[in-house]
Amino acid sequence: MSEPGGGRGFGSSVPQRAPWSLVAATAALCLVSATSVWTAGASPMSREEKQKLGNQVLEMFDHAYGNYMEHAYPADELMPLTCRGRVRGQEPSRGDVDDALGKFSLTLIDSLDTLVVLNKTKEFEDAVRKVLRDVNLDNDVVVSVFETNIRVLGGLLGGHSLAIMLKEKGEYMQWYNDELLQMAKQLGYKLLPAFNTTSGLPYPRINLKFGIRKPEARTGTETDTCTACAGTLILEFAALSRFTGATIFEEYARKALDFLWEKRQRSSNLVGVTINIHTGDWVRKDSGVGAGIDSYYEYLLKAYVLLGDDSFLERFNTHYDAIMRYISQPPLLLDVHIHKPMLNARTWMDALLAFFPGLQVLKGDIRPAIETHEMLYQVIKKHNFLPEAFTTDFRVHWAQHPLRPEFAESTYFLYKATGDPYYLEVGKTLIENLNKYARVPCGFAAMKDVRTGSHEDRMDSFFLAEMFKYLYLLFADKEDVIFDIEDYIFTTEAHLLPLWLSTTNQRISKKNTTSEYTELDDSNFDWTCPNTQILFPNDPLYAQSIREPLKNVVDKSCPRGIIRVREESFRSGAKPPLRARDFMATNPEHLEILKKMGVSLIHLKDGRVQLVQHAIQAASSIDAEDGLRFMQEMIELSSQQQKEQQLPPRAVQIVSHPFFGRVVLTAGPAQFGLDLSKHKETRGFVASSKPYNGCSELTNPEAVMGKIALIQRGQCMFAEKARNIQNAGAIGGIVIDDNEGSSSDTAPLFQMAGDGKDTDDITIPMLFLFSKEGSIILDAIREYEEVEVLLSDKAKDRAAILKDPEMENEEPPSSENDSQNQSAEQIASGSQEVDLVDQESLNSHPESLSPADTDNAASISPSEQNSNPTENHETTSLDGECTDLDNQLQEQSETEEDSNPNVSWGKKVQPIDSILADWNEDIEAFEMMEKDEL
Repeated sequence: MSEPGGGRGFGSSVPQRAPWSLVAATAALCLVSATSVWTAGASPMSREEKQKLGNQVLEMFDHAYGNYMEHAYPADELMPLTCRGRVRGQEPSRGDVDDALGKFSLTLIDSLDTLVVLNKTKEFEDAVRKVLRDVNLDNDVVVSVFETNIRVLGGLLGGHSLAIMLKEKGEYMQWYNDELLQMAKQLGYKLLPAFNTTSGLPYPRINLKFGIRKPEARTGTETDTCTACAGTLILEFAALSRFTGATIFEEYARKALDFLWEKRQRSSNLVGVTINIHTGDWVRKDSGVGAGIDSYYEYLLKAYVLLGDDSFLERFNTHYDAIMRYISQPPLLLDVHIHKPMLNARTWMDALLAFFPGLQVLKGDIRPAIETHEMLYQVIKKHNFLPEAFTTDFRVHWAQHPLRPEFAESTYFLYKATGDPYYLEVGKTLIENLNKYARVPCGFAAMKDVRTGSHEDRMDSFFLAEMFKYLYLLFADKEDVIFDIEDYIFTTEAHLLPLWLSTTNQRISKKNTTSEYTELDDSNFDWTCPNTQILFPNDPLYAQSIREPLKNVVDKSCPRGIIRVREESFRSGAKPPLRARDFMATNPEHLEILKKMGVSLIHLKDGRVQLVQHAIQAASSIDAEDGLRFMQEMIELSSQQQKEQQLPPRAVQIVSHPFFGRVVLTAGPAQFGLDLSKHKETRGFVASSKPYNGCSELTNPEAVMGKIALIQRGQCMFAEKARNIQNAGAIGGIVIDDNEGSSSDTAPLFQMAGDGKDTDDITIPMLFLFSKEGSIILDAIREYEEVEVLLSDKAKDRAAILKDPEMENEEPPSSENDSQNQSAEQIASGSQEVDLVDQESLNSHPESLSPADTDNAASISPSEQNSNPTENHETTSLDGECTDLDNQLQEQSETEEDSNPNVSWGKKVQPIDSILADWNEDIEAFEMMEKDEL
């Protein structure tokens, strides 16, 4: 995780590369002046409504923080569904995510300066006392150097910064004597052994008690780290040096940044995602502004702001020029290959890039910031939250949302830059969605799947450190905050460091190493410190005019341009351009036409075939236009078949007492029966069928009459089960996997296939649950007897459930956590993340489940006689034009029926070697792309 934050944004009429004293003296005044500029088209929000929303943010923070302190402290984080603390080693491992946990009361430390920003000074004083009394930094636990730096070291330094500010004011913290700073120094020394490498890049993990490479340390054998992991240290380490006078911390962080700068790809000026900490070789050579790199760029610019070192600004501007040249395809930001920056390395974007518009505001480049932010907002309006990753045609790629704050951060900075009340409305939407979809009795729960509304039992510390801080500041006026926020810079975790550090303990020689590596273009500095009066050149509708073309970008992912029909060429005997419906992957003439249009055909190792278009590689501008049209046609063909063949996941929501809709289980759909996306949801009490497998006429029809029948998977076809329970009078069916322990945590989501016969006679909805999710319903039946569920395409609003006439006699859930609510949430804890995989033929049971495919990298079989695709296709844009990227064709898989209980995957057709002859370079570039992970 890298949660970039932003701090300051503007200096008015400041000369390029001005002395930092001048920047510091004018920046606060200029940021205030920027807020007076707002665009017409959005109604101003009244002071009363802003105060109301600000108070709502305060109440939400109290709900999250109060439940952490009541149910989780001193654990690192709160598990909001089960109302208990998450302690490292006592819960099932979540992999790298758990490296942020060090048994040091993470959420409390991460929330310290948030308490002061939200004017909770008494609570802040109590929290500091708890940290000093209870927190131990000498635990035998392996932690992430990156996460520990930004969350714990940053949290301690932010707490110290505001503690000394409050002490100077004379009312609070009069007893404080730099205790938090001493803890930060202790932690800093514990992190220093990680830098014991020849390159100066730190190891990614360290043992807090034993350090690196000792047998008992259980770490120190790693060879790789991410660029952000090594490049997001300078603010915290330099602040620690400036506060304490111990220069070693800033020296180590500078050395790491120097090494990363030296290892950038010289022709593109881009850096990769992962680097070898010993050799400096790039391990992953794709480059973007999202996960793995994000806060490296952020800290270059903010290091200049905080430390006044021109070399950091020069490096940032050099990188920024490369980003805007290669990665930025407004409104999208797409990863590229550092050695071939014109070649896209991904066909999807991750949620962490949502910080980048805020950084562009800090840079002063407002237009692309507005464009990308608006695109992200449209995705949020479609899914309620920003999915962890989404494709270039705005479909969900990874459905989780761990309540990330990056979009709120960019919203805040765009409002500060423009004063446009539109961004207040955006913030209001974020508040409403959090309360409507993520709020649970014990806090706020991360979304496991934004499509179904199901939850995950986690509330990360960054949610309290960042989200509430940015939302409160968005609606707060200057007098609503007890100190001047402009005197501080935000770290990537939104911790506050005072700007006066720039002139304190300056013992580090500021050697300008940048010019040794590159000849800088002075035009890169035009936007360093913009005059706020020219952000909107003589046009009060400037920001609105930028947003307006993007209003439908999600629903219409690639607006049709004017395609010139070359009638004169046709009359002269020239062949018309190749149409997508006529394309055959085995036709050499078609492949040659694709190459002429700038479309590359790439066979991936798993047998899929990928189409990628780059207009710059086309033979002419007309050929490039034909290539774009061809890719758009592929999208339309794909979308048409996708609607016919692929079904999204469904939701099973327990609505009876004491759940009241809080428990949402992700369910697999059926290719037959009532389509829940087209009809009203089905609601009813559940009952087990007899026989439980549902493979013969039911012996208890009176028990399932008018209810939703529970059936076990196995021994007959799904359609046969559906007919048997329908004949018994059931209004719906839930099939529960008979493979004990199966879970959506570890298995792909499936859709139930028919029996190869006409299934129009099946009129009830049918959904599939894995064993772990099914056991939640079975356990609820054992405990509460009468259990009512809602079968739908998406979770229903809990407020609407409570208003349902059927619920009038039910007792509404208390805002407090009585024993029944806690019991219900404990049952819900089995609902975890769902990862979806490529569509395959699965022969695990005679019912023949086929996975619901959400992979955006689509393919076709080279042996097929036509190009009928079954998945989404994406296109790259003509320079500056519409951007539905990297068209891909998905191989259609068959649903096979086999009584073999063992899982066997269908074989894929192998690619034809001769097809690849002209694209060897592109294939090499994509090899690393296949290993992408967030």
